[in-house]
Amino acid sequence: MQAESAKPKTKICSESGSMSSHQVGDRMGPRPGGSAEGSKEPDNGKDQSRKDPSRKDNLQDPALKAEYEKMESWLDGHPEFTHAYFARKATRSMIDGWYISRAMSQSSNMPIAESPHSPNSSSGSNTPVRKVSASEFEVHGSGGSLGRMVTQTTDGSPSFLNTKQSITNQGRASPTRSRKTITELKQLDDRQILMELVKDINNDLDLNSLCHKILQNVLILTKADRGSLFLIKGKGTSQCCLIAKLFDVTCESKVEETKKEVRISWGKGIVGYVAETGETVNIANAYEDPRFNNEIDMLTGYKTRSMLSMPIKDLGGDVIGVAQVINKIGCKDRYEAFTDSDEKVFCQYLQFCGIGINNAKIYERATLEIRRNQVLLELAKVLFEEQSTLSSIVRRIMELTISLMRCERCSVLVVDEMSKRRKNRRRSGQETNLFSKVFELAYSDLENKTAHNGNSTGCRFPIHIGITGYVATTGETLNIPDSYKDSRFDPQVDMDTGFHTKQMLCMPIKNGTGDIEGVSLLVNKLDGTPFNKNDEDLFEAFSIFCGMGIHNTQMYEQVCRAVAKQRVALETLSYHATAPQEEAMRLKKLPVPSCAELKLDTFAFSEIGMTEDETLTASLRMFLELDLLNKFRINYENMCRWLLSVRKNYRNVTYHNWRHAFTVTQTMFSMLKTGGLAKKLSDLEVMALMVGSLSHDLDHRGTTNNFQVMTESPLAQLYSTSTMEHHHFDQCIMIINSKGNEIFTNLSPEEYSAIIRFLEHAILATDLAIYFKSRGEFFKLVKEGQKEFKDEDQRDLLRGMMMTACDVSAIAKPWEVQKKVAELVMGEFFEQGDLERQTLNREPEDMMNREKHYLLPKMQVGFTDAICLPVYESLVKTEPKLTPLLGMCRDNREHWQELSVVSLQKHEQEVKEKEKKPNEKDIDETEASTSSRGKP
Repeated sequence: MQAESAKPKTKICSESGSMSSHQVGDRMGPRPGGSAEGSKEPDNGKDQSRKDPSRKDNLQDPALKAEYEKMESWLDGHPEFTHAYFARKATRSMIDGWYISRAMSQSSNMPIAESPHSPNSSSGSNTPVRKVSASEFEVHGSGGSLGRMVTQTTDGSPSFLNTKQSITNQGRASPTRSRKTITELKQLDDRQILMELVKDINNDLDLNSLCHKILQNVLILTKADRGSLFLIKGKGTSQCCLIAKLFDVTCESKVEETKKEVRISWGKGIVGYVAETGETVNIANAYEDPRFNNEIDMLTGYKTRSMLSMPIKDLGGDVIGVAQVINKIGCKDRYEAFTDSDEKVFCQYLQFCGIGINNAKIYERATLEIRRNQVLLELAKVLFEEQSTLSSIVRRIMELTISLMRCERCSVLVVDEMSKRRKNRRRSGQETNLFSKVFELAYSDLENKTAHNGNSTGCRFPIHIGITGYVATTGETLNIPDSYKDSRFDPQVDMDTGFHTKQMLCMPIKNGTGDIEGVSLLVNKLDGTPFNKNDEDLFEAFSIFCGMGIHNTQMYEQVCRAVAKQRVALETLSYHATAPQEEAMRLKKLPVPSCAELKLDTFAFSEIGMTEDETLTASLRMFLELDLLNKFRINYENMCRWLLSVRKNYRNVTYHNWRHAFTVTQTMFSMLKTGGLAKKLSDLEVMALMVGSLSHDLDHRGTTNNFQVMTESPLAQLYSTSTMEHHHFDQCIMIINSKGNEIFTNLSPEEYSAIIRFLEHAILATDLAIYFKSRGEFFKLVKEGQKEFKDEDQRDLLRGMMMTACDVSAIAKPWEVQKKVAELVMGEFFEQGDLERQTLNREPEDMMNREKHYLLPKMQVGFTDAICLPVYESLVKTEPKLTPLLGMCRDNREHWQELSVVSLQKHEQEVKEKEKKPNEKDIDETEASTSSRGKP
């Protein structure tokens, strides 16, 4: 038999018995049933080689044995002569003997697959990754999928119960019967052989075995040397091709010897032509047909002469495969076509062949469905045993997915919940969703389960970018056979990582309500082929399980956060309490000095020297001066009590205390009134900025966000980012909602929602990490000459920069005030450094290190250059009335620069003196020792 291709290759997989997908029609050397020169009459004689007394292993005469060993050695040294002699002299029985001995030696060395139900198997975290491939669930021959695993019920919810494709009464094992030998079959007439075929179809449900029997019967009836059978895979798709179910079947061959996978492109060669047109091709001389490819004959030495190819059709008349027989036996060196009688017999058999193949496929689908369901049950069992954290459940999902789908990499991207909620407040059409976590796992990591493999990578990037972004926004599945031909793929990713992306399969992960929770991505199948429909169907089921696992884990994490939040609330309530009404009545009766008397509207204002009551009455004056109590109909007594509660909820820490909050609020008041920024904002925004300034550090513990994370405090468990700022906001809301402190009680629902959003934004803006993320966009607006901030997002940026400018306003105070405040800040930092040494047993960074106090001036210069000067310079460009803040900031920087030089010089001098003292001590001890030895 000769199969052809337009571009044959020579890649052969010898271990699996398969051939390259590009080597269309290549044959595996000389075949049983034919010599190297061509077809021969079958040799029905027995193989007498085992009884030949002249065989070397049967020789008893030492001299004769030595002579044969010398002859064998000579043959080994002259392989060209040996090959030529074998090609000319070898008989059919010799070739059969060689094939049998080789097959037996290979089968004895085949590995035995371990049963997945062995007693040593386990599950859960100890369950080994199943070495199962998705290709196991492909319907052989057609290469099609078993169908979608996920269907919809009447209410639209996903279900794995597929009632439309239920297969009944097909779960029985394939029966066997005693079949006649080849010699017995050759003695039967056409009718009797046809009856044997009917019996085979009825009793044999194994597709390979059935096709092998059909081909052997056809070879006997048509007196052909050999034949092959091809089935169509992926019909109707761009990947349609023909795959040799059995290759080079002879009358004496075994099923295992002919299971070699050969792929033929659709419409290529004689086999492809027959499949595409459905026509029969009967050729007397294959070399005269332009569709024939003789390259395989040249490689194997086998000469193809006559060829008969016919389509195999199902009951509907559609072509499902092609059968082919070649070389009429007994026509050596003659070009004789198969007869009309051969075509008739061949056609009759192929009709039965179509029926048998259809029955075998039904049985195969049933058994594969059972196997696939077992895999899904195992997956469900493993997934729901581990739901403690999101990273652990996603890691387990990726392990199972990458093992089953046999791909190089698997990624899971999770959509940020906060960005999804924030999207509802944005203008329509503006995409603001973000991916918050990315989990990645490579196939090589399955055997290297270190701590980092499969863990999430911190990232926050828009959801609409790239292939994963497209899937997340549209909910569509993307199967990309060539990534570089897809305009949505960014090749820069491969250039940065050194990885080469070839094929991609990307699918959305949805929760029970249909909302997209994330995206799952597979990259590069291990065998180099594109992802097919079968992969999509199985991956869809995995995505459903992934969504369930992620949702359940997130629910568990919400419970853990709720418990942590309760602990924080109990701790806070035990330390703080709402101010008593009596104190509010007392404050209400106190006189409130005027703004001019207190100089509250000046940028050089300082609270140093003021009493606690004076700071409270000054706070009242600022709200009164802005007319906020009248505009929002705030009860004066409630305002007094709210101020007292806010002051009470500040801890007595070195710097981030009530006085710091009061100073920040006074700077905000000056920027609004004296700086003229109140004209650029609404009354609600002004009220939110004033309340936010006074509340922005509520319940501050005197430690940074990083310290909370390092100590794994309940606050860090509750808030993953901007830890303390989120806590300050929660404290602010708690006080505002407390009885007697309801300063927003007279607002409408719309006004209340707006001011709470402004308030949250203002307090979170004091996190310098957020400042660094947003300042670039603000600086760009200022550079473009933007002074009127009418757009909502632009106003958010302006308010954020104002909060940062007020929070660091100590740098924009007179030098004596700035120097004293800087010492307070460093004192609080040094206290945190001491805690890090005690609780974490680590050396703190320079800013927190008490032993590096001489670096204070230098660090102040760096802090001013990196944070303070840029924000003041941009605000001055927006509103020139803020120039005094920038001027004092620059003056203080010069002072710190001068102190930096002096401080470093002083430190160097101290180091030299310390090094000198030990040397002087050593000299004194040496002199004393010499003096004592010199005494009589």
